[in-house]
Amino acid sequence: MSSDLPAGVEAFLATAGWNDAVIEPLAGDASFRRYFRIRRGERTAMLMDAPPPHEDPQPFLRAAKWLDANGLRAPHILAEDAARGLVLLEDFGDVRVREYLDEWAEDERAVYMAAIDALTELHRLPPGPFLDYSMQEYLREARLLVDWYCPAQSLYVDGPGYTAAWEAALSPMLPRQRPGVTVLRDYHAENIMLLGSLQKQGLLDFQDALVGHPAYDLVSLLQDARRDVSPQLEAEMFDYYVTQTGAGSDFLADYARLGAQRNAKIVGIFVRLWKRDGKPKYLSYIPRVWALLERDLAHPALAPVAAWFDANIPAELRESGGGSYAA
Repeated sequence: MSSDLPAGVEAFLATAGWNDAVIEPLAGDASFRRYFRIRRGERTAMLMDAPPPHEDPQPFLRAAKWLDANGLRAPHILAEDAARGLVLLEDFGDVRVREYLDEWAEDERAVYMAAIDALTELHRLPPGPFLDYSMQEYLREARLLVDWYCPAQSLYVDGPGYTAAWEAALSPMLPRQRPGVTVLRDYHAENIMLLGSLQKQGLLDFQDALVGHPAYDLVSLLQDARRDVSPQLEAEMFDYYVTQTGAGSDFLADYARLGAQRNAKIVGIFVRLWKRDGKPKYLSYIPRVWALLERDLAHPALAPVAAWFDANIPAELRESGGGSYAA
């Protein structure tokens, strides 16, 4: 067994009936989790290594089991050892929406409609056994921009004013996210698998699920940090969701609120991945995310936050897609 494999993995797989399996490492993501494909004869499975203390597989297991119990297509749990951070999962294959659409762009509308259908199904369910997406959590996430992006650009900004602006912008929305829906929080083209057809889609990366506003996962899908979604497709899919769900007159404003909050958070996270975790590749996504953030800030619902940006982020940085980065 390679020293690069998780400790105890051989015994874990043997107990699960996968002894003598071939273990193939897969490309990593933005977390401390690692993934391996397990092969034994014609059978395959996925191994998630979520090692404590950096990771905890329990939130993933809880969300996966709830989604599966409610008819949504999360990977089946084949075996688990939460203390070691090891989870053996159903293998969804290699066909992610992102790469599929890179090759088959003519299917984009159908794929996104199916993803909206899955969201609609999720939002018709009572919320799952997850914590609320609180104002404190929204503010903590939004502050990642001033905690990481602003120092990287040598900006000295009004931190308390930033928090106050977000609180003013988000407060009108909070009553509309009760009783709430299950929010997967990272629902986009790199976390959706195609399972043999465009309409059969599998979910990944839902371990941070909360109970919140139905617009959050919609904006995560349609304002994708890692893939261009045209404004035309975004508008069409937004309207499709509204038609399917009967969302109210405030839904567009809340969509803009959550788009701005999420995009501000992502800018901060991508800079943090570079500065703290040594993963500079995420910097290349910031111009796309910044452009989405600017679009969201143009909505009147974001007026307090837009005023803060006008006062604290120089125009030349904003016009250049967030600026440049030096080691």
